[in-house]
Amino acid sequence: MSDPEHKSRTQFNKLQKRLRRCVGEAIADFNMIEPDDKVMVCLSGGKDSYTMLDILLNLQKTAPINFEIIAVNLDQKQPGFPEHVLPEYLQSIGVPYHIIEHDTYSIVKRIIPEGQTTCSLCSRLRRGTLYGFAKEHKITKIALGHHRDDIIETFFLNMFYAGKLKAMPPKLLSDDKQNIVIRPLAYCREKDINRFAAFKQFPIIPCNLCGSQENLQRKAMKQMLNGWDKQFPGRIETIFASLQNIAPSQMADASLFDFAGLRRDPEASLPRVVSDEAGLDILER
Repeated sequence: MSDPEHKSRTQFNKLQKRLRRCVGEAIADFNMIEPDDKVMVCLSGGKDSYTMLDILLNLQKTAPINFEIIAVNLDQKQPGFPEHVLPEYLQSIGVPYHIIEHDTYSIVKRIIPEGQTTCSLCSRLRRGTLYGFAKEHKITKIALGHHRDDIIETFFLNMFYAGKLKAMPPKLLSDDKQNIVIRPLAYCREKDINRFAAFKQFPIIPCNLCGSQENLQRKAMKQMLNGWDKQFPGRIETIFASLQNIAPSQMADASLFDFAGLRRDPEASLPRVVSDEAGLDILER
């Protein structure tokens, strides 16, 4: 093996270990996978879902618990969709899989006027189809390939455009209480997933339901975050950490904290921290 090949292999091994560690930590922190779970790994043919499946298959071999994996792809009948790619890939790695055929493409094109963003309706139709399949096949967990950047982008999209502090939770109980959605890549950076997918040479299938259409708002969030990441290294990590350290009493949502019921307690006392300056004490909040 030449020096460049050895260096490339070493870099890949480090990257693979980091991604596996991140996925393992997310699964442990949120109790994503439990003994005898039947996990439906949703494959779109994109880099994220391929990476998720690869890492979960590896963890399945070493995990202290038994759980089942079934790969599922929704064939939405987009014109030109390469139907053979995913079955051939999944057969080559020996993974149980199922292809759901549901013409959501025609529904989206019939309802959404030409030129408008189709992502929202397409997502709802896709989710409903997958939920129905999961219930029918006694799936206990539905694994989606959203990563940390997706979660942060969604947070800012909701803040800027919907007036909500809301993102994508790593683990979610569906509104009908029938399905649990997990996001094993919640701690993984997109740039790491990009590199991993390139190393593995996954047979990527682009999403072409909407042709060259882009979600311009999400693209703007991605550009903003990438700019921050270059200018202020570590900022993305800090933003994500803030989503895990929420103080309702320091916000302004009266449904989460009883601001109206706050009352003084004249008898209460706070601990004091002695300052370096003589005679000056600082009250802790």
